[in-house]
Amino acid sequence: MIGSVSAAALKGRLDAQARIGLLDAREHGQYGEGHLLFASNCPYSHLERLAPRLLPDKLTEIYLYDDADGVAERAAQRLREIGYKDVSILSGGLPAWQEAGYSVFKGVNVPSKVLGELVELAEHTPQITSAELLAMQKDAHGPHLIDGRPASDYRKMTIPGAQSIPNGELLYRFAALDLPENQTIVIHCAGRTRGLIGAQSLINAGIPNPVYALENGTQGWVLSGKELARDNSPAALPELTAAQLERSAAFADRLIAEYDLPVIDGADLPAWREEKAYLLDVRSGEEFAASHVPGSVHAPVVQLVQATDEWVAMRRARIALIDDNGVRAASAAFWLRQMGHDAVIVRDSLTQAENAPPSDQAGTLPTLTPDEVVQLTGSATILDLRSSMAYRKEHIPGAVWAIRPRAAAVAKELTGPVILVADDPRVADLFASELEALTTVDCHCLAGGMQAWKATGKPVTANPDTPSDADAIDFLFFVHDRHSGNLEASRRYLEWETGLVDQLDRMERAVFQLIRTKEHADG
Repeated sequence: MIGSVSAAALKGRLDAQARIGLLDAREHGQYGEGHLLFASNCPYSHLERLAPRLLPDKLTEIYLYDDADGVAERAAQRLREIGYKDVSILSGGLPAWQEAGYSVFKGVNVPSKVLGELVELAEHTPQITSAELLAMQKDAHGPHLIDGRPASDYRKMTIPGAQSIPNGELLYRFAALDLPENQTIVIHCAGRTRGLIGAQSLINAGIPNPVYALENGTQGWVLSGKELARDNSPAALPELTAAQLERSAAFADRLIAEYDLPVIDGADLPAWREEKAYLLDVRSGEEFAASHVPGSVHAPVVQLVQATDEWVAMRRARIALIDDNGVRAASAAFWLRQMGHDAVIVRDSLTQAENAPPSDQAGTLPTLTPDEVVQLTGSATILDLRSSMAYRKEHIPGAVWAIRPRAAAVAKELTGPVILVADDPRVADLFASELEALTTVDCHCLAGGMQAWKATGKPVTANPDTPSDADAIDFLFFVHDRHSGNLEASRRYLEWETGLVDQLDRMERAVFQLIRTKEHADG
């Protein structure tokens, strides 16, 4: 069924910490400008692709909202069509929520960032300033500097001298670093929380080295007048010997024993799968691609902990964390449980792993080659479904930028065949399904997308003003240029991050159940 719920009723369900799903059906830019604290963004343009990962249990109680513009109703119907049984829409959308006096939160991955700020307040995670780090680096026995973000972030920019080891891999591969026990370790991210969580993870595991987070990360570095290293090539993650793997496993055993983390056996997985729990494989992308347990989803620890809402859209979710020797799963479980989730470590499950087939990203629309598209120039409409910023940078001459929530406006102008340009042909499928209800035009997909178009030497054009900022609803402008030298944007971002805790009301704060380390348990 598709129901309706008032803002007060939905707040009551959230405050009761009920096991419910919460989806924001708006596009990424709209979501980032303000959303409910525990909502996962499931934009309508990608809805049917993302929903099964965000909410594997199709019988769960789901709440959906928009800007009171009809998108939630369309999204709810689509969810019903793919098997979700209990979907309700927030009456009046986000405006009604705000009119009722409830808070909205800017930015993305907010619950994970709140966790990092709460941990820093509770544990007094050691931090050093950029000036202190620079002074330490001048010493011959300076610190070992680690960039705890994913390698994709490291490639863009990092602090000079940093080694790329994502937080979730750091404890697992720590033995392979072979560091002297007296060497200081400094972990940084782009702002605050991933550095704090990375440092505190090592401290909690009992690493003997002095460990610090770099205060305000790369943004603090730039604000202090220093230059970042850009366009970097991260080295491969260090491999572990058999002896080092044993040392790594000992970290897992310590975390499990010290903090009473729950463990299940691989034999228990069928029951969890039957209950439609989250089965998340926290190993590296290469390990998962080689083989994994059927039905599991790849969720690298650094992102699962620091961007939990991108994998888990249910409150108090049951999450089975699949790993090899358990240290990465233990690290993830430790933090996810503090966010109110029932996260468990799975032992001895990889015996069930199977070789992974290639992921199916094929679309269902008939395709046209770039040369065939050229032949139709003048009689066909080309709709570019890529991101608004990609369109601004370059697009096929004459192509019109389009996005699924606003397909009705585009459909009014269509008279002939339509050629869809998309990075993922499945996105083209979803847009075409929208047009089916609005027009009778024939839709085709450009085979190979823009990459194929450019590879054949076809012309492209740019327009930095189209779509307008107001129409680019998929792009989050909120401090978007903080990594490109805009110091004011960096200051705004850091102020936003440190101010998150003060935005929480009493019931929102109660969701976070911090596991105090023994050092501060009585503080």
